Amino acid sequence: RDFPWRRTMDPYHILVSEIMLQQTQADRVAAKFPVFLRRFPTVRILARATTRDVLTAWQGMGYNRRALSLQNAAKDIMAKYHGEVPRDAVALESLSGIGPYTAAAVAAFAFNRPVIMIETNIRAVLIHHFFRTRKQVNDRELLPILEAVLDRKNPRRWYSALMDYGASLKKRVPNPSRRSTHHRPQAKFEGSNRQLRGMVVRLLLQRPMTTAQISVEAKVSPTMLAVALGQLSREQLVALKKGWYHVI
Repeated sequence: RDFPWRRTMDPYHILVSEIMLQQTQADRVAAKFPVFLRRFPTVRILARATTRDVLTAWQGMGYNRRALSLQNAAKDIMAKYHGEVPRDAVALESLSGIGPYTAAAVAAFAFNRPVIMIETNIRAVLIHHFFRTRKQVNDRELLPILEAVLDRKNPRRWYSALMDYGASLKKRVPNPSRRSTHHRPQAKFEGSNRQLRGMVVRLLLQRPMTTAQISVEAKVSPTMLAVALGQLSREQLVALKKGWYHVI
């Protein structure tokens, strides 16, 4: 498949794409990715931006805390690595909000490092070919297979091909990754706390509001709103000052 992040090996661009691709379809990311990079073309510019500007640029992607994770990683890169994205997966994982998969993906796609990583499409391929009749397949059983079949000369191209094959496979057979012990069905979005959190952030990006005003605008009960505001406050997406909530 042709995606804008596959036309570059710029490690900052790859990092942005990998954070965006978490729990979001690739086609949606393909539309937002170049727009976000025009606003924040370098690690330095992203690190120095306001939270409001970053969240505003992120709107439409969902999971707003990913935007904060990305910016915090940019701040770490500036502080610890003089603005250069580290090449090593272990160093990448030391960045704020970066987990093992994202660290490995940046190492593979930006630096062509032969790291071992697994995500839903890779998992689908391995389960389909090596565990055709098994249920409850654990990633621990897949990792030795990945070690054995990895193209160590060009892991960037190999992983891209494997992911594309997995995406194609899911359209032709019942999704093999559903037989993984790591499979988690996507929760219903409509009426969910996730939907409410996104709505609250969008409202507060427009102007500061009281709890009562948010409740009216979002058409939600005070109880549900209290839960969402508590989570957003703990994640440092919003703050309360003199009775008014605002984006930090």
